[in-house]
Amino acid sequence: MDRDDDDDDDEDIDLSEDELAHIVEIYDFPTEFKTEDLLKLFQCYQQRGFDIKWIDESQALGLFSSPIAAREALRSKHPLMKLRPLSKSSSATKAKARSCSDYLLPAKERPQTSAALARKLVIGALGVKSNLTKEQRDAERRKLQEAREQKQMAAKQKEDAWEGK
Repeated sequence: MDRDDDDDDDEDIDLSEDELAHIVEIYDFPTEFKTEDLLKLFQCYQQRGFDIKWIDESQALGLFSSPIAAREALRSKHPLMKLRPLSKSSSATKAKARSCSDYLLPAKERPQTSAALARKLVIGALGVKSNLTKEQRDAERRKLQEAREQKQMAAKQKEDAWEGK
């Protein structure tokens, strides 16, 4: 059954029972498409976490951060390609996905990083003076302090949630 025929039927895209519900099959796109082309079409999911795993030149698997994001993508229209849940894919595609299921974990956003520590280590090892201004160093310190505070707050909120606070 083609995705375009049935927009509102949630049973068609109900992935809750599937262990790989965060994965959709991407197919029927031009064979000259590259990974970058597919990533551009799914750029709105990049921030939440999205990745591509190729099956062959005209089929790929879209790995979303959650089954909810995958369901949202299935509801959207793409003129250059078709999407379907992995549960509705061909047996060959399902077999391929299950054979490499260890590598098909939900995509996760890369944590924010800072070059401050690397810069400090390199400057110390080379024995040269930093060319950063005091304002730039202070801004980096503030950014790192804010990140630490956010991490601590998230850990506390998670702990409070488990304790029922």
